Amino acid sequence: MKDKLSKGKIVKIKEVKVGGNKPIIIAGPCSIESREHIVDEALSLKEIGVDILRGGAFKPRTSPFDFQGLGFEAVKYLKEASEKSNLPIVTEVLSEEHVEKMKDYVDAFQIGSRNMYNYALLKKVGKTMKPIILKRGFSATIREWEMAAKYIEAEGNENIIFCERGIRTFETELRNTLDLAGAYLLKEKTGYPVIVDPSHGTGKRELIFPMVKAVLALGLDAVMIEVHPNPDEAMSDAAQTIDYKTYEKIAKYVGEFNENRI
Repeated sequence: MKDKLSKGKIVKIKEVKVGGNKPIIIAGPCSIESREHIVDEALSLKEIGVDILRGGAFKPRTSPFDFQGLGFEAVKYLKEASEKSNLPIVTEVLSEEHVEKMKDYVDAFQIGSRNMYNYALLKKVGKTMKPIILKRGFSATIREWEMAAKYIEAEGNENIIFCERGIRTFETELRNTLDLAGAYLLKEKTGYPVIVDPSHGTGKRELIFPMVKAVLALGLDAVMIEVHPNPDEAMSDAAQTIDYKTYEKIAKYVGEFNENRI
């Protein structure tokens, strides 16, 4: 028996459906570190099982001294990885001037937490009619998150996917507090696909698999996971990045979940 959330809207990223009754996996490195890195990872994840490849090219970091990404060169590498693996790709866009330059390279734009309130950028990506993964601002209320999507909608673009990535609370044991109740509520309220990023949502790699199980139990539409062949050596967000072995367990779990779902 299908739950009522499965009746929501479906957004297609190339041929991959986000929404409906089959949760998917979006995975890849936090940051693209080189051409070889992202091509090799794309082929590895393709073999294990993944639906959409993610990778950071422009990385807004709290500290200006941390790795900021390889910029547009990384977007080109991601496109090459997509072509070699036959996977759709998504990456974050940081500014209005990057939108036109990137739109022919990516299959979906991601709006990061820091840019959820950047309404000019939301309007700009809205005009492209491409799928938009809209991450929740780390201090945003559910209503503010929903209203940010209205800026994209107002441009005639309803290819919107909400992404819960944790919010900042008084809690210090975790990087963020993953608001699964809020994600469920927004899905029920808007009907748009809602996905969850347990990597940023917890900041701890050992919590990612349990949160994936919770996301699937709630009937949400996808998980976005940070993966690296050698997580401790990752150039950004190492503590919340999993290795291929752990990812394979998650991919198997999601696959079995979909097979058993009526």
